[in-house]
Amino acid sequence: MSKQITNNIMMIRPVAFHMNEQTAVNNYYQKNDVSLSSDEIQKEAQIQFDQFVDVLRSEGVNVTVFDDTIEPPTPDSIFPNNWISFHQDGVIRLYPMYAENRRFERREDIIEGLKQAFKVEEVISFTDWESKGAYLEGTGSLLLDRQNKIAYAAISERTMPNVLEDFCDEAGFDPIAFHALQTVNGSRLPIYHTNVMMCLGEAFAVVCLESIDDSEERANLISTLKRTNKEVIDISEHQKEQFAGNMLQVLGANDHRLVVMSSAAYHSLNEDQKERLSKHGRLVHSDIHTIEKLGGGSARCMMAEIFNPKK
Repeated sequence: MSKQITNNIMMIRPVAFHMNEQTAVNNYYQKNDVSLSSDEIQKEAQIQFDQFVDVLRSEGVNVTVFDDTIEPPTPDSIFPNNWISFHQDGVIRLYPMYAENRRFERREDIIEGLKQAFKVEEVISFTDWESKGAYLEGTGSLLLDRQNKIAYAAISERTMPNVLEDFCDEAGFDPIAFHALQTVNGSRLPIYHTNVMMCLGEAFAVVCLESIDDSEERANLISTLKRTNKEVIDISEHQKEQFAGNMLQVLGANDHRLVVMSSAAYHSLNEDQKERLSKHGRLVHSDIHTIEKLGGGSARCMMAEIFNPKK
C-alpha cells in the first residue's frame, strides 16, 4: 500500500532570496518589504530557513539540504516542491513552471545527489508543456492522496486542466478539480496554488471551504474527502491568508506523526482546530515570516517529501 507521509524531506537553502517579480503577477500573497536591503532579506531568510531545519531535525525528521546556486538567479528556489515530486516506486517527476526564472530550479545535480541515498528508477518529465504555455507546479498544484490515488487540484494559471489530465493518465491518479478563489481589490481571482488553501494528511484534510464559490465543486470535494475517511477541518479565508492551509503531515522519530506549519499559521488557529489537528500528530511550527511575506509561500512549500526507497 502506498504511504501518505514520510520521514524524508528535501529542502533548498537560499543564497539570494528576494521577492520574485515574475511570480507576483498571480501570487497575491507576496508583499515587497522596502524597509530591508537585499542583503538583510537574504540574511533573514537564511536564518529562518536554518531554524526551521533545526526544528524538523530536533523532531527526528530526516532533512536533506541542498544549497541554492548564485547563478542563474532563482529567488524562489526555497520552494522546491513545485518542480519535483518523489514516489514510492522509485519514480521522480518534474513539472512545468509558470515563471521562466523558476525553471532554472530544476537541477540535475540535485537529482544525482539524491541518488546517493535513495533509489531512483526513472525520471518522468512534464516540462514539455512549458512550450505550449501550460503549467502544473508539482505538489503546489497537486494534493496527492497517494493511498487512494486521487489528485486534488485548484485550477489556476499554474494548474491547468490539460496538464492535470496528462499527469493523472501517466501516474494513475483520478483528478478532483475545482476552483478556489480569493478576493483581490474587490474581485474573486484564482488562488495560485492548491496547497495554499488545502492540506491533505493520512486521515484529515485542512481546507478553506469558503474559497470554493461553486457549491457543486465544494460538495464534491467534501464528499470525496469523507468517502476516503478524511476528517475535514475547515479554515477561514483569514486563516488561509496566514498560511494555515499550507501545512504538511510528516513522520518524526519512531514514526511519531507531526503536523508542520509556520508560526503565523499556528497562531491563526483556534483551540478547537488545534485540538482536532493534534489527534493527527504533534503540532510543530517555526517562524518564517520573511519567507512568507516576500515569497508568498510557507512551510509546506519549503518541504519536498521523498517517498523513494532508501538504498
